[in-house]
Parts: sequence; C-alpha cells; structure tokens
Amino acid sequence: MPKEETEEYLEAVLDLSGEEGAAKTTDIAKRLGVAPASVTEVLQRLAKDGMVRYRPYRGAFLTEKGRRAVGRLKRKHRLLEVLMTKVLRMAPQSAHKEACKLEHALSDDAENALCRSLGAPGSCPHGSPIPPCELDVGSCAECESGDGSAPKKVARRVIPITSLKPKAMGRVAFIRGGRSVVRRLSAMGLTPGTEVTVLRAAPMSGPLELRVRGCNLAVGRGIADKIFVEPEGSAAT
Repeated sequence: MPKEETEEYLEAVLDLSGEEGAAKTTDIAKRLGVAPASVTEVLQRLAKDGMVRYRPYRGAFLTEKGRRAVGRLKRKHRLLEVLMTKVLRMAPQSAHKEACKLEHALSDDAENALCRSLGAPGSCPHGSPIPPCELDVGSCAECESGDGSAPKKVARRVIPITSLKPKAMGRVAFIRGGRSVVRRLSAMGLTPGTEVTVLRAAPMSGPLELRVRGCNLAVGRGIADKIFVEPEGSAAT
C-alpha cells in the first residue's frame, strides 16, 4: 500500500475515533470519498501490518504502532503550518491545505531540521500541540547543542504530563524548550529519567501538583506543558 494512502487512513481512524476509540467504516468512507468495501479491505491490510485492530461492525482501533505513525504525521503537518505562517506569511487556512499535500513527502531528517530551525515550536497556528520528536534526546537544548550527527530514534510512547490521570505515574522522557527551561525544571528535580506522580490537576488550566523525588511540587500549566513522560500502564487520560 502506498505510504500516503496508509497515512491518510490512519489519520482518518484517529480523527474519527469516538469515546471508545473506534472509527466506523462508513465514516471513514465518507471522509475519504471511497466505497465502504474498499475501506474494509484497507483496514484488514492495516490490521495485518499491526497498525490497527479491526472489528467488523464495530470499526477500527489504532494500535500503539499506528498511533506512533499518526503522531509523526501530525508533527510534520503542524511544523509545516508553522513554517508557512511564520516564515512564508501565508494565511492559516491556506497553510493547512498546503501542509496536507506536503506532510507525506517530508522526510524524517527534514522534519527534525525544520523543527530546529523554527525553534522547536509547541503548537501550530491553530493551537494544536506539536508532538515531540522520537530522537534519543532528553530536551530541545540537547538536540541543538549536538555535534551535528543525527541522534538515533527510539520507539517509546511519550505524552504530555498534563495528560496523566491523577495518582498516575510516569517517567520524564523529554523536555521541550531551551537551556533556561531545562535549568528551571532541573532545579525542581524534573530531569529525564525521573519518576513523577500527578497528585492533582487544578481546574481551569490551573497548576499541577506533582510528587517528585519524595517532595510535593506545584507546577504551573505553562511550564508543565513542556514536560513529556512515558506513562506507566494505562496512566493517560
């Protein structure tokens, strides 16, 4: 199956998933403008490739492998939107349309170079978060200060700490931001590899109360958004 077609189907499954995380065949067909029978055939192939779990009459569920693939696609799309609006000064809607065309062709190396040149933005012009990269680095600062060689990729599930459920635990995997952000979080004990538990999340985008190295900390939502963790078990919301 062509790479672009695979990615379009995976993106459709993600965007059309309901509360149970399933996307119905008829909804995918309507979105992509194809026959339901064609959707069923593609979903069965994707299931064999380990990208989705397909259940007749219930729909398709993304696997972890599928979620990582969609995350990479979303990251490329949103970085391209930032490039087109901030550098090329295109209107957000036009930038979105162009990004839809280019996201499938952008290589991983070009994606990471684009991220560095844009200063590792945290969100696209529409406000959607840009997923972190899959490089084996602990922070954006570490990536920027490298020796020029490309860090290796790592297969891991990384989510914002703000997505952890109360009482759930995760391990800090990545910090988005430059040296000042890294220093600030390091002073709190929040360094890559550190175990952290979300005790409480205040409503209305209020601070998070965290348990770090035996101490309770209140971390503002703005700085917490820069912390990404590997959740333990089903700790994500």
